[in-house]
Amino acid sequence: MISRFLPIKVRRLLGVKVTSRPPVSQLLDQPGSLAPLLAALDREDEVALDTEADNMYHYKTRVCLMQLLVGREVYLVDMLAPGMKFEPLLHRLAKKHLLMHGSDFDIRLLHDLAGFRPKSIFDTMLAAQLLGRPRIGLASLLEDHFGVAVDKSGQKANWSARPITPKLLNYAALDVWYLPELRDILTRELKKLNRLDWLDQQCRAQIESGSTGFAPETENDWRIGRSERLRGPGLTVLHAVWHWREQQARRLDTPPFKVCGNSLLLQISEAAEAGDSEESILGRVHLGRRQDRIFPSLAAAVHAGLTKDPKTLPRRAGRDPNHVSLTQAEIEFQDRIKADRDRIAHTLGIEATLIANRSQLAQIARHPKQVDKILLPWQAGLLRAEPAMKPD
Repeated sequence: MISRFLPIKVRRLLGVKVTSRPPVSQLLDQPGSLAPLLAALDREDEVALDTEADNMYHYKTRVCLMQLLVGREVYLVDMLAPGMKFEPLLHRLAKKHLLMHGSDFDIRLLHDLAGFRPKSIFDTMLAAQLLGRPRIGLASLLEDHFGVAVDKSGQKANWSARPITPKLLNYAALDVWYLPELRDILTRELKKLNRLDWLDQQCRAQIESGSTGFAPETENDWRIGRSERLRGPGLTVLHAVWHWREQQARRLDTPPFKVCGNSLLLQISEAAEAGDSEESILGRVHLGRRQDRIFPSLAAAVHAGLTKDPKTLPRRAGRDPNHVSLTQAEIEFQDRIKADRDRIAHTLGIEATLIANRSQLAQIARHPKQVDKILLPWQAGLLRAEPAMKPD
């Protein structure tokens, strides 16, 4: 018990897990309760921000809670509270420098909610990646740097349930409480390695990609997994049962994967493709506690799929008519670029795909003079200095 009186750094060296006392926070869930937060935002240029959503529990994802560290005060905003007007809050946030961790999902979520676009961000997860950290999750970074043992149960919590428990509010507050200190630590390390500009470029790119929101639905979203192997009845059954699952998920207000997984849909479809009887196909279906309630509608969907003509299905988007496969010379060039990329990444101690992913390597192999359009400046600069990219 003596160890708890030692400084955190010493306790961490001794392997002692430290659970931080959560910061005092204010839950804002009543009309007019945002006033103190708005006043605080007007005094600060920088805000630590995180959100909690209900994508694990409902068909349509909603922002349920917003956590903000403004100065040294934590504010928790109930985004589902009735009568709240969030436009003034989002308007102010769009003018601030934001500290975030794994910001992509949050930016997309807020963009789709209200067209939100950050002015600038410092993403501690991107910073950890550029430092080659083997563990880049926020809980891991807090444990590594502050000896804080975070209760990870909050990651799977139902954030749309009300009232929010004190335990979850404490969890939510910790998501932003340490971000300024963590930013300072990672900034010092990035500065030593001359990678601060790399992070700035990554963060700007994150804003650009996140500000497009989530990909819109298309008529071919049902083509999942191994669907490209299906040609006849398997394809029409997959189309039918995928849409059946969407209808059930919407009716039950639950994520589609909680109705049934993709593996079952593909199992049913592949059995139909193999020519199994309708009775045999349905005999392998187990829907858990919802079996009695929704099995009849699934059976009807399978039957409808078996009687449908595959030619009536939405056509898969055709290949770009301007697309031509890489020539043998381009493939060999791509392999040389990849070898250079892998060698650089190993030397720098970072993941190779941070420099260029597979698709980008293929684009560079075909259009090497467009490397500056395909990659960020820091990425292009690294590859351009290597043998493969130098003109003969």
